[in-house]
Amino acid sequence: MSELKEFLDEKTDQYNVEGFIENDPVSIPHEFKKKQDIEIAGFFAAVLAWGQRVTIIRKCRELLERMDNDPYKFILNHREKDLKQFEDFKHRTFSSTDALYFIEALKSIYSQYPSLEEAFKVPQEAENIEAGLVQFHHLFFSLEHHPHRTKKHLPTPERKSTCKRLNMYLRWMVRADNKGVDFGIWKKISPSQLICPCDLHVDRVSRRLKLIKRKQTDWLTAVELTNNLKKFDPIDPVKYDFALFGLGIEEGWSKLKLD
Repeated sequence: MSELKEFLDEKTDQYNVEGFIENDPVSIPHEFKKKQDIEIAGFFAAVLAWGQRVTIIRKCRELLERMDNDPYKFILNHREKDLKQFEDFKHRTFSSTDALYFIEALKSIYSQYPSLEEAFKVPQEAENIEAGLVQFHHLFFSLEHHPHRTKKHLPTPERKSTCKRLNMYLRWMVRADNKGVDFGIWKKISPSQLICPCDLHVDRVSRRLKLIKRKQTDWLTAVELTNNLKKFDPIDPVKYDFALFGLGIEEGWSKLKLD
């Protein structure tokens, strides 16, 4: 156990560096300074984060350019005519219909809260962020006319999803260190309550390292992984996302067959 911790700590330090930012979707919120702009840019970057990273970054920039690169102001103050420029936006299965509802839902949330953090917040005694993810999903789709198709772009633990992209987003917003990648601008959620983003690469690497035993990959799998990572660092377990992701993507571990 101590050898694995030492190995993961070393790999975390290797990949949790500013050089990681440029080629990752996290580079999108790093282009902004205002808290709400970072929140919104990060939210869209996380939601659109599937496919090749180069394409993800390009499509995120395209979407934010249509908001005049001033997303918070646009979300709050846009008029009906301003939405026409989103009618041809598309990234994989995320269409203009989804983009338009996301804009409307975010406006509704910001009319109630000064920060998206409030929509995810859980009690300090909560073991993890599960209830916050469920709460956010309900709030996001509380508008009566929401398109049913749009729900697939915002998962929830209620449907047993790993919620990998939302957990990545929460890592960006909540974790704070001196490495420059994650922002740490949300203070009401503890890093210890975060769940490790469990994508295909992280899942495969974690199974090789015996950090996951559960056969399927679902919400409980992500919780199992995080609980095992807490044995190495109970205060900041999801820092090891950098190590697992780096081993999978950069070092090709996710392509290796399990022993």
